[in-house]
Amino acid sequence: MATNVKDPVLVVLQLSGGNDYFNTVIPYTDPNYHDSRRTLGIPEDEVLRLDDELGFHPAMGPMKEMYDGGNVAIVHGVGYENSSRSHFRSMDIWHTCEPVKAGTEGWIGRTIRDLDPRGESPVTAVNIGVGLPKAVVAPGVSVASVADLATYGFLGQDQWQQQRAEMLDRFARMYGPATGTGPVMEYVGQSGLDALNGADILKEAAAGYSSEVEYANDKIARSLRDVATIHTSGVGTRIFYTQHGGFDTHAGQAAAHPQLWSEVSGAVRDFWDDLRAHDADENVIMLLFSEFGRRVKDNGSGTDHGSAGVSFVVGPRVKGGMYGAYPSTDAGALDQGDLVPNQDFRGVYSTILQEWLGLDPVPIVNGQFEQPQFVEKIAG
Repeated sequence: MATNVKDPVLVVLQLSGGNDYFNTVIPYTDPNYHDSRRTLGIPEDEVLRLDDELGFHPAMGPMKEMYDGGNVAIVHGVGYENSSRSHFRSMDIWHTCEPVKAGTEGWIGRTIRDLDPRGESPVTAVNIGVGLPKAVVAPGVSVASVADLATYGFLGQDQWQQQRAEMLDRFARMYGPATGTGPVMEYVGQSGLDALNGADILKEAAAGYSSEVEYANDKIARSLRDVATIHTSGVGTRIFYTQHGGFDTHAGQAAAHPQLWSEVSGAVRDFWDDLRAHDADENVIMLLFSEFGRRVKDNGSGTDHGSAGVSFVVGPRVKGGMYGAYPSTDAGALDQGDLVPNQDFRGVYSTILQEWLGLDPVPIVNGQFEQPQFVEKIAG
């Protein structure tokens, strides 16, 4: 049964692989930028200027338009102390809010538990993509997960049952014996098996969707179209999670990074156009994050793993603009050649949890952190 569609909704878009902050929000007047990016530096006259010092990568035209419209918050220098340059470890830290020890519960999993403590809806949270991110895993929490919603409405009953069985088997293998044994692995495994509990509801959502917005034919566009499909159906989903990969640009970055941001920027713009056309945008915000930034100096073809990164928060209820200071680019201020974080990512989460979702962030993010005020409060 549909719930109040005006309840605040969060969409999380994970930019997997370590997005290059230095070439995303570019300090185009900084000599250190041009000295460090002799191969990959963006010419000053090509930068999409945000102010007299910073600008977007030229592939981010749609994001620039949304920023100019006041609907994008840029949060600078996001990360955590003693940054890990490991993809697996850093993403685990972002997912669990546990930078010191190995975490077993995802921050969104805890959030879902607070939003739906009795587990009354199997679609309180929906993951779009293959697998189940650790961020959404927590004991007693069921998250619906679909790889491609667009195919659901066109499957016959036999095909649907076969695909459902194949997906269940995939989750069982992903989160089953290979991950170990014990209580923790048991609930992780069960979370994977529970991920299709809301599949029948989502199948109906897919069948009833229509839109005049023409999304691009790439992975992130299809994923965000699926999010729009479910949200506009009114089934009551409060949190969506999806991701776009390929940001691990050690080589070939000159071609790969613009392509990635062209895809992401276009998909995000189309998503908001779609929601606006359905009068379904005012209660939604979107968080974009990556597990870390990349090294200040390029390696001749790409960039290696770094530290501080940038997060974006998008939506009509977002207080657009820049939050925090761009980390110093001076050689003496770098850590192992990396920009140093000055905004703990858990503070970004805390703002969303407290001001947007109306929850106590402390037990969810494991502490109190500085909260940039980038969103209008909607929850009472």
